[in-house]
Amino acid sequence: MHDDSISEPPPLEPGTLRVIPLGGLGEVGRNMTVFEIDGKLLIVDAGVLFPEETQPGVDLILPDFEPIRQRLGDVVGIVLTHGHEDHIGAVPYLLKIREDIPLIGSSLTLALIEAKLKEHRIKPYSLTVAEGQVEKLGPFELEFVAVNHSIPDALAVAIKTSAGVVLHTGDFKMDQLPLDNRLTDLRAFARLGEVGVDLFLVDSTNADVPGFTPLERSIGPVLEQVIGAAPRRVIVASFSSHVHRVQQVLDAAAAHGRKVALIGRSMVRNMGIAAELGYLKVPEGVLIDAKRATDIPDDQIVYMSTGSQGEPMAVLARMANLEHQIEVGEGDTVILASSLIPGNENAVYRVINGLTKLGATVVHKGNAKVHVSGHAAAGELLYTYNILKPRNVMPVHGEYRHLYANAKLARDTGVPEKNVIVGGNGTVVDLRDHVAKVVGQIDIGMVYVDGSSVGEISDADLKDRRVLAEEGFISIFTVVDTSTGRIVVGPEVHARGFAPDEKIFDEVIPKIRQALTEAAENGTRDTHALSQIVRRTVGRWVNTKHRRRPMIVPIVIEG
Repeated sequence: MHDDSISEPPPLEPGTLRVIPLGGLGEVGRNMTVFEIDGKLLIVDAGVLFPEETQPGVDLILPDFEPIRQRLGDVVGIVLTHGHEDHIGAVPYLLKIREDIPLIGSSLTLALIEAKLKEHRIKPYSLTVAEGQVEKLGPFELEFVAVNHSIPDALAVAIKTSAGVVLHTGDFKMDQLPLDNRLTDLRAFARLGEVGVDLFLVDSTNADVPGFTPLERSIGPVLEQVIGAAPRRVIVASFSSHVHRVQQVLDAAAAHGRKVALIGRSMVRNMGIAAELGYLKVPEGVLIDAKRATDIPDDQIVYMSTGSQGEPMAVLARMANLEHQIEVGEGDTVILASSLIPGNENAVYRVINGLTKLGATVVHKGNAKVHVSGHAAAGELLYTYNILKPRNVMPVHGEYRHLYANAKLARDTGVPEKNVIVGGNGTVVDLRDHVAKVVGQIDIGMVYVDGSSVGEISDADLKDRRVLAEEGFISIFTVVDTSTGRIVVGPEVHARGFAPDEKIFDEVIPKIRQALTEAAENGTRDTHALSQIVRRTVGRWVNTKHRRRPMIVPIVIEG
C-alpha cells in the first residue's frame, strides 16, 4: 500500500527493473512513467495537467522532470500511448532539455505531437508503430497492443525486460462496437497473460463507476435528433482531439443539410491532421471556413468548438460572458459533448447557467446522452484482470479514490493484497523474479507553466495570488529619519480590493505612528525591522477589526 514515510530508494541492482511514476497518480493529468534497467531509461507518456481555480494565472502543470534531468542521455525513447494533452502535452518541454530523444507512437499520435512541436520549432526523431509490432530499444523489448479510447489509434505497451514483463494500458475502454471497428485487443491481452504479466499498470479513471461504459455509437442518434430539432444555430463543444465525436457531428449536420465550421486553433489543426490521415471522413461540402459561417442562415449552421488547451469550457465561458465573436442568443442550442474533469464541476454549471440566461437551450450529459467516457468502468476492468491474471498490479491514471477503487477490483479478482501497490507520484517500485515491491519515495513537485516561465512560479507565489484575489492588498509608505527615528513623511496607506473608502485607515494611522515612535525610543533604526513593526501593527488591526487577512506590504525608507 501507499507509504509516504519511506525515503530515498537504494541504488538499482543489475537485472532489476525500476518503475517511477512522475505524474498522473493522485490526479487526472500529467501522466508520465519512467522505467529503468541496466543503466537505460524508457519513458511512457509525458502529459500536462490543467490548473484548478486555486492556481490562478497558471497555464499548465508539467510532471517533475528533476529526478531524470541529469540522466536524459540514458533515455532510449518516449513511448506515447495516444494523442491526448494529458499524455503528450509535456513532450515539448522535455525535448527542450534534450532534443534528440526518439518518440515512439501510432501515426495519429505522432502527427498530433509533431504539429505541436512545430510551434516550439522542434523537429523530433520519431518512430511510427502499429498494433502487433515489436521494437527493441536497448534493454527494452516493446510490443504494442490496440486499445479502444476516445481518440483513434491508442496503444497499450508491453515492456519485456530481463527482470520481467510490464503491461501499461495507457487510457482504454472496451467498447464492443467502436466507431472505427478497432477493438481493445483482448486476444493479445490473453496471450500476454498466458506467458505471464509481472506488473500491470492500469488506467483507473472510471474504476469507481459500476458496470460498463456505454457505447460511443449510442451518441450519434442523440446528436442527430438534437441538431434536427434545433430552431437556430447549434454550437457543439468537445475536446479538440475527439475525432469520433466530431465525426458524429459532421454526419448529423450532413443528415439535416447543415454546414459545420470548426472554431479554435487546436480543433482546426487536429481535425486537419485526422482528415489527412483518413481517421476523419468529411462528407462532401459540409465543412466551411469559420469566416464564411456568418453568411449562412442560422438554421443551417453548426459550430464545432473547443478551448485553447483541449478545454471546451474556455470558449463556452467566453460565449456566456458575451466575450466571443459568436454571440449566443434566444433559440440557439449549445451541446456540451465532453466530460466533466474532476474539480471543474462548478465552473461548468456557471457556464451552463450563463448560456441558459442568454436564451440558449443547453444540452449536456446531465440531461441527454451526448457524451460517454473514454475509460473502462469497473465491469470492464474486472474482465481485464480475469483475462490477464497479472502477478502484481499498480493502478495508474486517476485521483486516489480511483486508484483505491481499482486496487479493490484487482484484489476481488484474486490478486494477493501484498501484490497490489497503490502509489503516488514519486513512488519507486522495483521488479525482480516476478516480485514487485515499493523501495522508496522521491519528492515530486508541481512544475507550473506561467506565460513564458516554466517552473519559476512556486506554491508560495500561488498562495500570494490567492490572498490578493480573496483578501485584498494594503501598502503603507513611511519615510523615517534614521538619525532620530522621527517620521518625516506618512504613514500613507493605500489599498486595493479591501474596502471602498480609504478613510477606514484613519484609525490605524495613529497606531502605526505610535509603534514607530516607541521603536525609535528603543533605538531601532533598521528600516527592515521598522517595516516588520508596521506589518504587525496593521495586521493585528485588520484581523481584529475587519476579520480579514490581506496582503500587507510595508515600505519604510530612510529620509
